[in-house]
Amino acid sequence: MSQVMFDLDVLRTFSTGIALGSFARAADKLGRSTSAVSAQLKKLESQAGTVLFRKAGRGLELTDAGETLLAYAHRMLELNDEASAAMRGADLQGSVRLGLQEDFGETLLPAVLGRFARAHPKVRIEACVARSGELRERLELGQLDLALAWDVGDQPLSPYAERVARLPLLWIGPRTPERVEAPWWTQREQSAGGARQPKSKEPLPLIMLDAPCPLREIVITALDKAGVPWRRAFGSASLAALWAAASAGLGLTVRTPFGLPSHVRAIDRSTLALPALPQISLVLYRAQALPEAPASRLAGLLLEAVRQHVQPVVLPMRENPPLETRTRAVRHGNAKLPAPVG
Repeated sequence: MSQVMFDLDVLRTFSTGIALGSFARAADKLGRSTSAVSAQLKKLESQAGTVLFRKAGRGLELTDAGETLLAYAHRMLELNDEASAAMRGADLQGSVRLGLQEDFGETLLPAVLGRFARAHPKVRIEACVARSGELRERLELGQLDLALAWDVGDQPLSPYAERVARLPLLWIGPRTPERVEAPWWTQREQSAGGARQPKSKEPLPLIMLDAPCPLREIVITALDKAGVPWRRAFGSASLAALWAAASAGLGLTVRTPFGLPSHVRAIDRSTLALPALPQISLVLYRAQALPEAPASRLAGLLLEAVRQHVQPVVLPMRENPPLETRTRAVRHGNAKLPAPVG
């Protein structure tokens, strides 16, 4: 039996259509006709030897085989693009100074820096992890070329900053095993009127970063407006320490779903009578409008990695709505995308 050789061009069409939620939009982006894209998808299913899509209302969704192939497509295209960048930038030299918040250190930094170093071994990278305020100060002082940080909307963006995405703020608590009784503040009982009320009148224990931290003001203001009593249960300058405290059940903290560790979980606020929280922006800051080639290349890799990471949970700022992770539905031609779940 001959070995199947998947066409990278076809895989790129497949991956782009899924990412945009529409193969019609993929055709526009890739400069192809919709009939050419349909032919590529038929070729891909023929090469795969199995069905990749199934009907989902007026649209399509990926089968299990389609999900598997999509994961391989991402890896194959990433390696192809990395090789292409390495050939184009084989002589790229210089340095890049990158600043990140702690949320991205373990989630993005190893993969992005690994790809960059393999493609551009002559470029020196200096990375630092700090809070958003410090990162913006370093940019203004000319100590950083790029910075990836949160913005809560209380300050105007610098001229060369780009909002990458908006993410929801979530109440975060311990991933308590079912056999262990959850802390009182994760429990609610049904009242006579049908509303769920707290089993205790004690203040809600909060786990927060030490000041200055813009999220502290957001959380405290929301709780005060909702009339929810609270107390400071744990504070630290380290995000890792906050995750440890939340995992231990010392209280609740607030963060986006980006980089959420496996030993904590998002808490359904409706079951705890907790107030809704706003979204915050993820911003890529540049020190200048036209960065040097090394900084420009690293910025491109960061944006790509961030958008892949946040796609299942947020609405990108400059792209069409992403696929809902449980349906993986896409539009074919003019068919509509099914309503998101949740």
